[in-house]
Amino acid sequence: MVLVNAFTPAALLIALPHHARIAETCLSKYYYGIHGQHDIFITDDSLCVAGLPSDFVAEGSLGSIDADVQQLVWLQQDAVDPSIKPSTFVDEIHSLLSHLPAVSSAASGNEQVVFGEPKAAQLVYRTADAALISVDSETALTLEQHLPPFWTASPLPSTPVPFIPVPSEAVDRVKTILSALKFDPVVASVVNNISVSQLRSDVRYLTGESSSSEIVSRHSFSKGVLIAAEWLKEQFESYGASCELKPYLSGFAPNVICTFEGSEDTTETVLISAHYDSRGSFGSVRAPGGDDDGSGTTALLGIARAIARKGVQFRKNVQICAFSGEEQGLYGSRYYAQELRQKNANLTLMIQADMLAYHAPGEPPQLGLPDRIGTPEVTQLVANLSAIYSPELKVGFTPACCSDHQSFHGQGFPASQVFERAGPIVDPMYHNSGDLSDRENYDFDQIKSIAKVQFATLLHVAGFDLASED
Repeated sequence: MVLVNAFTPAALLIALPHHARIAETCLSKYYYGIHGQHDIFITDDSLCVAGLPSDFVAEGSLGSIDADVQQLVWLQQDAVDPSIKPSTFVDEIHSLLSHLPAVSSAASGNEQVVFGEPKAAQLVYRTADAALISVDSETALTLEQHLPPFWTASPLPSTPVPFIPVPSEAVDRVKTILSALKFDPVVASVVNNISVSQLRSDVRYLTGESSSSEIVSRHSFSKGVLIAAEWLKEQFESYGASCELKPYLSGFAPNVICTFEGSEDTTETVLISAHYDSRGSFGSVRAPGGDDDGSGTTALLGIARAIARKGVQFRKNVQICAFSGEEQGLYGSRYYAQELRQKNANLTLMIQADMLAYHAPGEPPQLGLPDRIGTPEVTQLVANLSAIYSPELKVGFTPACCSDHQSFHGQGFPASQVFERAGPIVDPMYHNSGDLSDRENYDFDQIKSIAKVQFATLLHVAGFDLASED
């Protein structure tokens, strides 16, 4: 796949904090998507730019782009706690560009792609915590293998894309659910059926810590991620879901899309998700992904198992999705969210689970909700459900960004995310080959508490009946 961006000389790059107001401006015609926590625009329309409200320009940043760029990739520094940042400053982007190699056509027998001679990469734009670079299209697909651990990559499309805000009627539907929300003792009983011992067993299989597992890495191009995909499909199907392995881009592992059909005659659907691919240390073939995002994937399995154990029959349709390609730039969820938008899917809401397990010493168990990217009403619904069914969690906002809910939000679907901390990332094994479950501060009880919130969301939003217990 060749992605070449063609721009007029000195086109203007505009990076603005994400906001639905963009839809009301001329900039919406020059929209290149949400990257990091920014809306990105590229234009040579000087009249449009001159007519922008002054506060737009003040909140954002500007740069220029020459005509001879290749695939553009936005690099974002993750919001991480000072306790895990390097003690001395290193210009990581300069180091990346000076050593960035090109993809070879050959692959090794190990778990990662082998690279050949270096190719030049171009720095297009830079701020303290973000950069826009130009690389060849093949390098763009595997860029995360070369990134410093606290940086993530997000490829720009080759042409502008529609700016799709969440419709007011979709928000109103969530508001109606919010206004009627109250404690349900049956829901409390059902969500408590998530098993901590089974969560532990599942994540150990995904990380390769179990002797029964052949998985060394769940990197999106590895042998292990294909084993994980088949295993996840089998597990979800054993709990009563109908599943398919859904390919989307050559070389990437498929998305695992599972459906529990509703008992009512409706297209209305509620979706929960996680990403099952992983990322390890630079230069290592090991990528266990115990917290990122084995914890979120394991939570989905725990929910599905409890659905089967309690004989839950949803009234509306429910989808449980395990996405791949998240670490390369939300590829799997982007393709699936675009497909649902093309079908005009009747999606009430979606909630992504990404990193649920790390519990910082001395802190209470927590639930972090997105501070910017997502639908505030869905975020509030999740917070209220946590207070009802997992009151042990201290709920707050996190700047940690950006997971697969962003793909759905960008397609105009109500969406939010659940995360392990009301604050920046603090897991010292983030994007590290030491991201295993058998380590200090990996908290299975916290996974269960957050999974209960996701499960309660399904039960309240989709509606349900229980099989009779004769």
